[in-house]
Amino acid sequence: MKHTAYDLIVVGTGFASTFFLQQYLAKRPATEKILVLERGHAVPWAERVKEKQGEKTSYIGRNPECQETFINTQPRKDWLFTVGYGGSSNCWYGCTPRFLPNDFQMKTLYGVGNDWPIQYNELDPYYEQVEDLMAISGPAETPFPRRKPYAQPPHLFTEVDKILHKKYGKLYINQPTARARIPMNGRNPCCANGVCSVCPVNAKFTVDNSNFGTYDDPRVELLTGAQVYGLELVQDRVRKVSFRQNDRDYHVAGEVVALGTNALFNANILLNSGDTNAHTGRGLGEQLGLQANVYLDNLECVGGSTWVNANGYMLYDGDHRREAAACLMESSNTPFFRPERGKWRHMASFRMIFEDMPTAENYVTTTADIMKPMVHFGGPSDYALRGIERMKQQLPQVLSCLPVEKIMYEDPYSSEAHILGTTRMGVTAQDGVVDKHLRHHQYRNLFVLGSGSFPTYTPANPTLTLSALSLHAADQSF
Repeated sequence: MKHTAYDLIVVGTGFASTFFLQQYLAKRPATEKILVLERGHAVPWAERVKEKQGEKTSYIGRNPECQETFINTQPRKDWLFTVGYGGSSNCWYGCTPRFLPNDFQMKTLYGVGNDWPIQYNELDPYYEQVEDLMAISGPAETPFPRRKPYAQPPHLFTEVDKILHKKYGKLYINQPTARARIPMNGRNPCCANGVCSVCPVNAKFTVDNSNFGTYDDPRVELLTGAQVYGLELVQDRVRKVSFRQNDRDYHVAGEVVALGTNALFNANILLNSGDTNAHTGRGLGEQLGLQANVYLDNLECVGGSTWVNANGYMLYDGDHRREAAACLMESSNTPFFRPERGKWRHMASFRMIFEDMPTAENYVTTTADIMKPMVHFGGPSDYALRGIERMKQQLPQVLSCLPVEKIMYEDPYSSEAHILGTTRMGVTAQDGVVDKHLRHHQYRNLFVLGSGSFPTYTPANPTLTLSALSLHAADQSF
């Protein structure tokens, strides 16, 4: 380290940290001293592609597999993320729908969960900023309010998507996505091969290809291989950040601290540090998803230009959310076929994604190893499970504009790769760990970023929203 004290210490280099730091740097003087602590190491995109293809690369094993970094008490439940520079921007699939305005008012409108302390109209300009920074591809009309066109034109519909869009209009749209439709900012067009976790053509937005220059800024000192495990808390402020690098412990002072790891490790750091907020580590969760395979009578599902062509909102919002979870449809366009001669493409496949609510059985605790949290998961809520049953009752009518022969449902996936909760937002410390600006209710120079702050778990993908929240938080850090 160059200094013993910094104006800002940022933990992590994923979406939450990067967008927070990007906004912070834009408004701070040239004299600012910033330290970024990243547990993992940088692995170039080309080397990640080699590893995915089974080719030799000297970077194999440079970063641990995610399952090695925590203790999972429920082996049937996966918690998926990437350790390394850029965090889960390296493994995400690039789906970027906004939340709906009603998602922020679940208690007021439907009597379930909690309202968010921040509302859609407050987040709208930050949504717009992230969409521009990521060069999002999307349609002109959406079920959520927008004020300007997306940076890129929408991806193409399949023949099935065209029929559904004709019937449902802006309730069935080209998916807003960070997978490029046209070449832009050094990224190539999506090739729709469905291996988005390591995009072989560098089409999806990542921290690595963002061209932000965030971590090259002369005000920023980046240390890799530096895992933060605790904070020194004195008189309701964070005084120092504790981390381990090369088997040696360090303690560095920071005027402002921003935790930008995921919901497992942000909670672990706070609990290790003695945070006594009743909600810290509690309410862990994510959405619940399953595949619906729809066999069609003499209709080929062909076309499309990306992995997920469309989002369907026909089962999403409405008064049913008082009793059963909202469902977002994703029109899957990965290579698939119907196992019948002459009918290979007479089939559509939809990923059905359900919101969930925080429950007491799902939480994070510390262990004897301060680096490894323990994850406890009792299962999805009854609310989410009722959403699945409602979807199965409603989907035949929703798809009645198609020549459907039968619908077959797969078992729910073990993960949607979206880790939520554990440091949720609330108006007061009795309601949550952080306020609407992601500032800790007790330790006012501490920001706790990321999707751990979500009070409820809408079915929409969280990355766009958590990135917008980071921009909003950075504007409050001065």
